[in-house]
Amino acid sequence: MKRKICVVTGSRSEYGLLYNIIKQIEAAPKLKLLLVACGTHLSPEFGYTINEIKKDGFKVAERIDTLLSSDSTVGITKSIGLGIVGFADCFKRLKPDILLVLGDRFEIFAAVTAAMAMNFPIVHISGGDITEGVIDEQIRHAITKMSHIHFVSLPAHAHRLRRMGEEPWRIHTVGEPCIDRIKSLKKMPREELEKTLGTSFSHPAILVTFHPVTLQPKETAIQLKNLLSALDKLKAKIIFTYPNADSGGRMIISGIKGFIKLHPNAAAFESVGTYLYLNLISRVDVIVGNSSSALVEAPSFKLPAVNIGERQKGRFKPQNVISASGKAASIKKAIQKALSPQFRKRLAKMTNPYDKGGVAKEIVNVLSGLELGQKILNKKFID
Repeated sequence: MKRKICVVTGSRSEYGLLYNIIKQIEAAPKLKLLLVACGTHLSPEFGYTINEIKKDGFKVAERIDTLLSSDSTVGITKSIGLGIVGFADCFKRLKPDILLVLGDRFEIFAAVTAAMAMNFPIVHISGGDITEGVIDEQIRHAITKMSHIHFVSLPAHAHRLRRMGEEPWRIHTVGEPCIDRIKSLKKMPREELEKTLGTSFSHPAILVTFHPVTLQPKETAIQLKNLLSALDKLKAKIIFTYPNADSGGRMIISGIKGFIKLHPNAAAFESVGTYLYLNLISRVDVIVGNSSSALVEAPSFKLPAVNIGERQKGRFKPQNVISASGKAASIKKAIQKALSPQFRKRLAKMTNPYDKGGVAKEIVNVLSGLELGQKILNKKFID
């Protein structure tokens, strides 16, 4: 009898990281995939990205509505509660043997909370990281303590989990799941990419991915204003992708729309999906904002990245990353440095520190051979 692996995905970015793992679970002879979609996947406002999952050929076992129309702190809190209720009913119907989740989103926290209370094993990918500027920091560590098996991207992350009392046998250092997808990426011809997105790629081209700073809500508005001010006079193609559904996301979207109305050199997209996003990264000259993709995916393309503010504070920063404060002058100076031939030349021989290779295969092998029962469920705290 096949072991049922329930994979929960709630956002376009996290789905892109999970893609190869989902594909290998589906193909594994000892495993049965139960894919559950929630969060922004089911929101037209954020591109209704469940269509991307369907386009990839995956069957969605359940859809869980977890996202309220409000992105206030109260709305996010209610979304977590709504998610816990929805996942409780979902898990009762599906009866999974293992729950597999990635990252630190609030909808993933809801899924893990339900699974923990229902007493079946939880496998977590990307624990031990640090992002001090957002509530994801607390969510990630809370998920770690509720989870039974951990797949982390760097030895330093494994060390943090051991310091949190996790037993060493539960921790596997495998690298970042997105790297396998990047290595197998079939790059679109420039003309095809331009036609698909409906915009040209004149140089220099800047990709902007800016998300809310949830632990500093007032800072989000200030940083957005300063970012747009820094971009205002630049003679460059500017491509925005919409933020996630965190508190403050709609304010950012409003600011982007206002900027585009006044700047014919700018374009924005609700969601381009992982394949197009990676192709975008491969074509632009710099990525600007506060997204983890600047630190994790961009190094594989030797792409200069400007990281703004403290959203990613504490996270390991490869040599392609230039840090900027939230002030307009700092952001503009960092962009100019990133676009300079001298800085790009320094990246010519860089390798991605998150690249361990074969992540999906290793995860599936562990899932297939994992001994279920009281040993995995009874966690011990190691001092």
